[in-house]
Amino acid sequence: MAVSDDLYSHVNYRRFVSWPERIQREWPFLERVLATAPSRRVLDLGCGTGEHARFLASAGFSVVGIDASDGMIAKAREGPVAPTVEFVAGDMADVERLTTGSFGAAVCLGNTLPHLREPETLARFLTGLRARLLPEAPFVLQILNYERIVSTGQRFLPLSFRGEDEDQVVFLRLMQLRPDGMVVFTPSTLRYRPGGEPPLEIVASRNVLLRGWTRSDLDRALEAAGFSHRTVFGTVGDAPYVPLESADCVFVAR
Repeated sequence: MAVSDDLYSHVNYRRFVSWPERIQREWPFLERVLATAPSRRVLDLGCGTGEHARFLASAGFSVVGIDASDGMIAKAREGPVAPTVEFVAGDMADVERLTTGSFGAAVCLGNTLPHLREPETLARFLTGLRARLLPEAPFVLQILNYERIVSTGQRFLPLSFRGEDEDQVVFLRLMQLRPDGMVVFTPSTLRYRPGGEPPLEIVASRNVLLRGWTRSDLDRALEAAGFSHRTVFGTVGDAPYVPLESADCVFVAR
């Protein structure tokens, strides 16, 4: 992917996510799921800047992280990287071609999967992943709960602020729902200086076209790809999935 085509080349998710707090919140659930993995070799699909991959490596796993953004992979490779972590640039729909051998588990966390917009691409991804996973290997899949988003007409995700009071960076994520099930997602970086003039400036902003996959969409696709056992949660935790209330839709599939 050329830098000019890399939709996330100017978005530093390492800076705009409170990673220690997020991983601390998610880890009890992930630890229980990964304890059932038939091997400690894990795929991190849509790995971004590599925070989950690095943490999993520190917990004793061997991790291969895949991301389509060259900018994200470059940031993931910055600084010391454990020898048990490998970062691969490429479309995760090509997971079978991009990797070798078998894996004991896979995670796809955040809102990564909606970047696979077509049913055929989703099917290729899941079929290729199933081929790389050992029998009974768990796959943890998290996306936003688009069933609730469509029902409520939600237009944005919570703001994220970083920096000092007089010089803050704001991460804004807007959404425009389309009748065909697509979502125009607009991640934007703003600089906020309350004492400045102007007090708010746009640093970077891009449109990204996503598919708002629903629980039923994913359930059918996972079953067709050979994931015969599927459990759904409302977050990366033990919260039940409530169609019109849950913020997320999280599958644990085998």
